Amino acid sequence: MENKLAIDIGNTRTKIGIFDNSVLKEVLNFENNTNINSTDIILQHHIHQAIISSTIQIPSHILEALNTLERHIILNEATKLPFFNSYSTKDTLGKDRLALIAAAHTIYPNQNTLVIGCGTCITFNFINTNNEFLGGSIHPGLKMRLKAMHTFTGKLPLIALEEEAVLIGNDTKSNLLSGVLFAAGKEIDGMIDEYLVKFPKLNIILTGGDADLLVKRLKNQIFAISNLTLIGLNHILEYNA
Repeated sequence: MENKLAIDIGNTRTKIGIFDNSVLKEVLNFENNTNINSTDIILQHHIHQAIISSTIQIPSHILEALNTLERHIILNEATKLPFFNSYSTKDTLGKDRLALIAAAHTIYPNQNTLVIGCGTCITFNFINTNNEFLGGSIHPGLKMRLKAMHTFTGKLPLIALEEEAVLIGNDTKSNLLSGVLFAAGKEIDGMIDEYLVKFPKLNIILTGGDADLLVKRLKNQIFAISNLTLIGLNHILEYNA
């Protein structure tokens, strides 16, 4: 049994996937202010290899734990990828987007695939039939939209993101939720329509922490897949074996 770790450190949360070869066996979730005992996780699950992707500085205690392994990879612009990266500014490309494309590559090899990541930002990430990552677009995420309306106005409150929204809100809170959830859904549908004009045969995957809030509002047929970033990270780790 070749157990591996895939670690995805985001802006607020850390997700750790435990893999038996290519099979995701368990997912651990932590707030970033939690002191993660990485050594215990490694010992408990008999980990031999790991890969880590981070949008922030990697905590030193995690790096120390990874240094005890046979092999570990810190994902960066120099990491060997299972697809061709055509992005012009590779040093500014989010590592989470690389992981999403790697997951698309292993699920739908040699196919046009659009991966929509719904996290702090909503990202569109496209890989073509030649396994080339061409790029995509970056949009404000749901919580970011709520925060922006509060920050840049004098009276709009900062409200929590909720699952339900009505088209015609009758108070400020329901108006804000309608403006965020319905508009984001229409925005995503409109972008997908543009892709389908260029690529009629297109796989579409929705993933990320806010994916469940959006998938039921979309008209287009979309596969919602959780833990896609971890799957992509593990694919990159296997490719570098």
